[in-house]
Formats: sequence, structure tokens, C-alpha cells
Amino acid sequence: MADKISPRAQAWAETMSGHDGGRLVRAHRTSQASVGDGPVVTREVREVREASLLRSGATLARGAGNRAVEEEPDEERTCFERDRDRIVHSTAFRRLAGKTQVVVYPTDHQRTRLTHALEVAQVATSIARAAGVNVALTDAIALGHDCGHGPGGHASEDAFDIFVSEGYEHGPWGADVVLTGLNLCAETLDGIRNHSWSRPAPGTVEGEIVSWADRIAYCAHDLEDAIHAGIVSLDDIPAEVAQVCGRGRREQLHTFVRAVVRGIDDHGEVGMGPDEAQALAALRSFNYERIYTRPASLAQSRAVVEVLQALVWYYADRPYALSEPVPADPGSDQAIRAAVAYVGGMTDRYAFRTAVRELDWDPARLPQGIDH
Repeated sequence: MADKISPRAQAWAETMSGHDGGRLVRAHRTSQASVGDGPVVTREVREVREASLLRSGATLARGAGNRAVEEEPDEERTCFERDRDRIVHSTAFRRLAGKTQVVVYPTDHQRTRLTHALEVAQVATSIARAAGVNVALTDAIALGHDCGHGPGGHASEDAFDIFVSEGYEHGPWGADVVLTGLNLCAETLDGIRNHSWSRPAPGTVEGEIVSWADRIAYCAHDLEDAIHAGIVSLDDIPAEVAQVCGRGRREQLHTFVRAVVRGIDDHGEVGMGPDEAQALAALRSFNYERIYTRPASLAQSRAVVEVLQALVWYYADRPYALSEPVPADPGSDQAIRAAVAYVGGMTDRYAFRTAVRELDWDPARLPQGIDH
């Protein structure tokens, strides 16, 4: 019969309650995962270990952490581990899956803001472990560093600039607007706020590591995506880059990560030796010229700016139409700021479909690469 349950589905259903072994229910019938005697490793135990094992410049977790709203400490997690978990479970973090990294509305294997955040976290925690500093804080900053980005990539910052008196920067916006409801530690927010090199230096070693990891990751990964998309080829990579760090993503990441670790080992501070730093700068310059500012990218950016600004004006005049209506006069500063926060939180797909639906936006005017 067509509606008969398959053997696989039946086997899965039979595990609904796990496997009862008397005093303990196990996930697998054949489980032998014994961890031996001894107490669990609580937050307090890990805090003691951090204090004894991490380098003198590392940021130590203490109790509930330095938060705007005081909380009770968690029993199992340090304050920075708690921050990391809050970011991963946040709506803002999940929405990064639908936001542009390089290609608007990415498809197939092209990177999104979410995969970029995960890759930055991998690079950053690799450096932090080798450096002997706080891995949990590094991970939290890296995972949350781009939560302030709007749809359509960096063009969203250009789009929103005219509406925000202090200017729209994704780092401060992420820390001070998008993630405020999570009540994260001040050190985590500082690293997110100041990860861009044009910002003041973060106040922690871990934040500085994320700043380097972000640039290392996007330079190598944006190049790889551009090669796969046929925008550039391996042969186009400048010799000064290839000679130092190779032409492939794996070699480049290895070279630059080791360079930061070596800089920490040799000098006791976060940085990179001149040769590797010059190669990274040359790679970024190449990406900037051949990927980010090529004519097709600039046209894409203009299309993003136009549609996002139109959406902000639409919702600023209709604050009652926001997903969480704001009691503000239409067109007021409060309504405009609320509209920026709403539109900035949209994914590529949702923003552009909303423009077509609510603004009667001509699909031909949407950024290229959008799946209509």
C-alpha cells in the first residue's frame, strides 16, 4: 500500500523514547559511552582552569559576566560560552543564511553571511587556541560579528547611511541595536562593535584576533567564490600573493593563520609579519578591484541601495505596518530608525519580494542574481 510505513521510518519511530536500561535511558541500544567516575566540569571549575592556563593577556570569564542587566551565573557555562549560545540561537544569526556575502541572493555553493561567520569563527578559534587566550569569547565575537549587516551585502550600509545620524556601520549597529535584546557581555559586544579595521581597536586580545580572522577569511573565501563563479581565474592571482600564500584557499588560510600565531609568539601581541601582511593586503586589493568594484558589482550595489531606501521610506511612513508596530508619527526620526531596523533585518529574498509586493517594484530593477 502507498501509505505503508517504510522499515526505516518504523525503526526511527521505535526510538521515540530511547532505550531504557533501568536507571538510565540511552540513545542507542548498544551504548557503552562510559565517562568514568568524577563530578561534571562546572562553570566554576572551568573558570579556575582558565585562570591557571590562559596567558596573562587573555580575557577571563567571571561569574555571570559584565552585562547591562545583571543576571545570575549559569551552572554549567561561563559567561562567554553563554553569549556564544545566545548568538547561535538568535533570529539575527539565523537570518544570515539568507544574506549576501559577495553574490546577492547566493545559490549553490556560494557563501552567505552565515557560512562566512562560521568560517571566521573557525579561523579565529584556531588562532585563539594556539595563542592560549579565551576561545569561548573569541567564538562568540566571531559568530556575532556580522549580525548588523542588512540584505544585499555592504551596499546596505550605503543605503541606510542617509537615515541614521551617526551613519550606518554593521559592527556598531549589530552590537548596539540588533543584539541588545540578548544582554551579551560588554567584552563580546565590544569585539562585535569594533571588528572592522576602520573602527577603534577592540578592548580585548580576543577581539583583535577576530579582526584578523575576519579579513583572512573573507579575502580567501571571496576569492574562491569569485573563481567558482567565473569572475576571475587562478591565473589572475598576483604573483606577489601566490609566492607567499599560494593560489588556493587552503594554502592561504594556513599561511595567514600561522603568521598571526607566529606574530603572537614572537612579539606577545596580535599582528602579522610584514611579508604575509603585504600578501594579505595585495590579495584584498586584488579582490577589491576585480570582484567588489567591477562594473557588475557596482551596478548590483546601486540596485540594492535603491530598493532598500525605498523600503525604508515605505515603512517609515507606515510604522503601524512593521512586524512589531511602533507608536510613532509617520516620517518621524523614531519611525525612520524603526524602519531601518526592520528592513536591515530582512534576508535578501524577503526584502526584494517585499519590494515587488508592497511597492510594485519592477523585478527587472532588482539586483542581478536574485531568483525571481
